[in-house]
Amino acid sequence: MSYRTYQKRTAALAFAAALAGSAVLMAAPAAHADVVDVNYECKTPIGDKSAVSPIDIKSVKSGSGYKLTMSWQKGVSSSPVELGKGSMKPSAVIKLGGADTGTVAVSGPANAAAIPANTPIKISDLSGTYTPKETGKVTFTAGVLTIKALGTTTTCTPSNSPKPSLTLDVTAAGGGSGETQSGSDSGDELPQTGPEDSAIALGTLGGTVLLAGAAGVLWLTRRNQAVRR
Repeated sequence: MSYRTYQKRTAALAFAAALAGSAVLMAAPAAHADVVDVNYECKTPIGDKSAVSPIDIKSVKSGSGYKLTMSWQKGVSSSPVELGKGSMKPSAVIKLGGADTGTVAVSGPANAAAIPANTPIKISDLSGTYTPKETGKVTFTAGVLTIKALGTTTTCTPSNSPKPSLTLDVTAAGGGSGETQSGSDSGDELPQTGPEDSAIALGTLGGTVLLAGAAGVLWLTRRNQAVRR
């Protein structure tokens, strides 16, 4: 292979690596969130109650999973007696749909202040961790809310088939492990200084080429010029 041909091949490989890296960035996980009105039908110690509250579910990437936070913008039930500070403990489930199934349990702190009698109970933000079991688009929808207070339990169930509050494009935990090399390119031997082996080394530096752009190509070209001398 002539030196000029080798230069052209090196530049072409660098350009291909940059394009591949750009495609990966464009395919990064996306999220879509909506505040959704949920009509809760509650079974309380003093009878059935109902209330509508806008529900917001947010996510933050955390390791191989996501931290979910579920927020209520209005109270969903009330108590005939005052609930003292720390006497009310909420929890809920978030239903999964789309590529994944099941539920995610979320919970939060007890009430930080007393809740007067016969006033809507404001639910604190509830949080939990979701670890994808499948890869694809997953939806997150408000499920059953449970309120424990003064030795009693109130269960509130969505009755209006609410739409998802959050949609994520996720990758199953460990899903990236398949991106390994095999055969003679698996790294059993260190790259040599010849043209063919240098081209293989370029393939392992795809991320560097994407970040360095033309500078990365120039560095590799100069490196191989030095080797040939």
